[in-house]
Amino acid sequence: MAAAPSRTSRGKGEKPADIVLPIPPMEAKSVDALPEEPGWEFEPKWDGFRCIASRFGDDVELFAKSGKPLGRFFPEVVEIVRSLPGEGFVVDGELVIPVGETLSFDALQLRLHPAESRIRKLARETPAVLILFDMPVRPGGENLMEAPLTERRAALESFLAGATVPGVGLSPYTRKRSEAEAWLARAGGALDGVIAKRLDGPYESGERAMLKVKRIRSADCVVGGFRYGKDSKLVGSLLLGLFNGEGKLDHVGFTSMISNEERPALTRKLEALKGPPGFTGRAPGGPSRWSTERSGQWEPLRHELVVEVSYDQVTGDRFRHGTRLLRWRPDKAPHQCTFDQLEREARPGKLIEEVIRR
Repeated sequence: MAAAPSRTSRGKGEKPADIVLPIPPMEAKSVDALPEEPGWEFEPKWDGFRCIASRFGDDVELFAKSGKPLGRFFPEVVEIVRSLPGEGFVVDGELVIPVGETLSFDALQLRLHPAESRIRKLARETPAVLILFDMPVRPGGENLMEAPLTERRAALESFLAGATVPGVGLSPYTRKRSEAEAWLARAGGALDGVIAKRLDGPYESGERAMLKVKRIRSADCVVGGFRYGKDSKLVGSLLLGLFNGEGKLDHVGFTSMISNEERPALTRKLEALKGPPGFTGRAPGGPSRWSTERSGQWEPLRHELVVEVSYDQVTGDRFRHGTRLLRWRPDKAPHQCTFDQLEREARPGKLIEEVIRR
């Protein structure tokens, strides 16, 4: 646990010497189920960018979980933080962009653009919202990282009580496991899961002191191609596809959850199936600007293999993250692997409406 400075009051707007920015956010470790014993608080896990926001004097800063600055990508949120009451504070929250009754992760990703003119245009058209759920430093520079969650939450609620600033909201919480389970059942659109925090727990900066539970789904996919591992002659990942409404196979993601023991035999099996048609709709691309190590080369396969994989989120008709291979499905015909088996995103519009101040 990162050492937290002593809790002392400071002059208005002045950053104490014992507070170093950016403060690494408290993180969560994945678990399969919400805790059942008393002493926990549950919050929705919003589908956005984690954001630590601070204001000391005229200096307003937004930091990502990695510590990288976010202010230039979200100028409207910088102004939101500047307009909040008080000075000398640090708040923890999530940047989200509402679109209709849900939140758009694609719209957030579009903000990570090098052109300032493009960012300003998007900020006007699809303004971001800051949903707050913790307060490591109270206005006046009082450090609350050693304080229990109950005190930090009360400080945050008091901080926002008199705020009339649009574009900021207070994330709800519950101490009823049944209500948290209901949130988890609706995860998939605006919600990415549920977070559990100890009521008496301090703000453990940089530590995985919280728990998170995500709702996991599964889908049957055609193996439309594969990639060899880096500097290897063995398979590194399977490329997954689903048939679209036009009967074409679209690339939707990958799985690399293959044991080393399986790789030689699986490689031989895949190489025997190499050839067209592969992906007849949207095909895999090369390396992204975020990952230049991965080879852009991939091998097309005949449409014969089907696998069931588990996934957490779908963004733009693609699995957002890598998937987990659950089992092979020799009993399922490739043409049965269509997009309509994917669960539609939940749209907890009422919950969003209650949180976000327009």
